[in-house]
Amino acid sequence: MNYDGLEQSYWESQIGRIHRLRAKIADRASSPVGRVIPDDTDLAIGTGRRLNLTVMFIDISRFSARRSVTADEQELVLRVLNLFFTEMIRIVEDYDGSVEKNTGDGLMAYFEDQSSDDSGGNSVKRAVGCALTMAAANEYLISPILRATGVPPFEFRTTMDHGAVTIARIGAPQRFNANVAIGNTPNFAAKMLGLVKPGDIALGAAARNRLPALWQTLWTELSPISTGWVHTDTNVPYPLYLYTGRWAKLV
Repeated sequence: MNYDGLEQSYWESQIGRIHRLRAKIADRASSPVGRVIPDDTDLAIGTGRRLNLTVMFIDISRFSARRSVTADEQELVLRVLNLFFTEMIRIVEDYDGSVEKNTGDGLMAYFEDQSSDDSGGNSVKRAVGCALTMAAANEYLISPILRATGVPPFEFRTTMDHGAVTIARIGAPQRFNANVAIGNTPNFAAKMLGLVKPGDIALGAAARNRLPALWQTLWTELSPISTGWVHTDTNVPYPLYLYTGRWAKLV
């Protein structure tokens, strides 16, 4: 996998799988919407693992404003969500990430550090590459399909940060239980969703500082928005950065 840009072969395979998925969804009478949580049977309920991760959230903007009153409207929303989220989840997996949960109109995913290099091991670089590929897929592949069927395209915001996170399993055995990400990193990444605009890709300072130097210089800018968070030891505000680069469109 090339984490520095979109490869033509990957883009062509992505076009094919989106159109296959579109046809499959169109032929389906109905399908249930459910949470997408990776199996993690090595975690007993009440236990956790502490990992260095990049945690990423995506959130569809103005989702609640979409009409979904009648059965036909709800069925249409179901089909377009299925198309959108199936591809977003596959992109996360292509970038060696794990989808932790589907929030209905968003996703939480994490990318584990694998090594100290700037290729596949840098989890922030993989997460940013994933966000850029998501944006390109939505703009150039999914949105035209939705427009052709009279459905307004999705806009979404993406936020992420990096740090030590405890992944734990909580709940009741044989009943409801799920994995959760515990720590300041996922908390901050989630809070950032309320500070950025549709289409934005935003990073906390810890994530931005782990990007390759060239990416930091060319494609990140300090946001003027105050996050309201401060370093407890220094009382220095914790900044927010916007990632301004985007993948070039492939044909």
